[in-house]
Amino acid sequence: METLKDKCVLLTGATGGIGSKLLPLLYHAGARVFITGRNQEKLLALAATIKLPAQQIFVADISKPEAVSALQHAYFSVFENIDIVINAAGIGIIKPVEQLLLDEFVKCIECNLLAPFLLMQAFLTAMKQNKKGLIINIPGVLGKVPMAGAAAYSASKFGLVGMMQSIREEVKRTEIRITNLYLGGVISPFWDNIDLRVQKDKMMIAEEAAKAIWFLCQQPASGVVSEMVLQPFNHQAI
Repeated sequence: METLKDKCVLLTGATGGIGSKLLPLLYHAGARVFITGRNQEKLLALAATIKLPAQQIFVADISKPEAVSALQHAYFSVFENIDIVINAAGIGIIKPVEQLLLDEFVKCIECNLLAPFLLMQAFLTAMKQNKKGLIINIPGVLGKVPMAGAAAYSASKFGLVGMMQSIREEVKRTEIRITNLYLGGVISPFWDNIDLRVQKDKMMIAEEAAKAIWFLCQQPASGVVSEMVLQPFNHQAI
């Protein structure tokens, strides 16, 4: 297994339920972590828990091209290369298609598909130059198995999977790994703005989801974990 010690890691969605649990795991494993999120207050508070230097924190809405360009500049002003990109950012919109507003559909595509595209444009070149790196995205089970009411969300996540499969073909002559984590229900703020009855007592806890990503960051040097599926015992869709 590869070590995380001294690896340069970009973590987006750091203030989310999973991202906030993942950060200390990466940090205490010796990684050099750069974090980003949309909420400055939460981002600063999270960084303070591990005394992360101010120059390794950047507030950004990564669905905006100008924000990702600024993030790229800020990142490479601190770190000389990039070993791992972990995209833990995203939103969920679950409602019947006839109730789905155009703005909601567009927002879902922007946050869950356009943002990862912009990240790839900003950071993949550096990985190609080194011919090595790891990219982890979280399509969730709805990126593989559709669900009623998830037209916008599944469209964004199916698109993410297809995009990353295409990029995998572009980098197959390198040692750049691309890993998709298909997560089932996780107790997190993800559900706070979703009008849907969910049984949180039967969901996974965010700490365990974070540990799965931490594990994926240390996958075997001679291979790649292309996919991982992690679901609650009582709700296995895949």
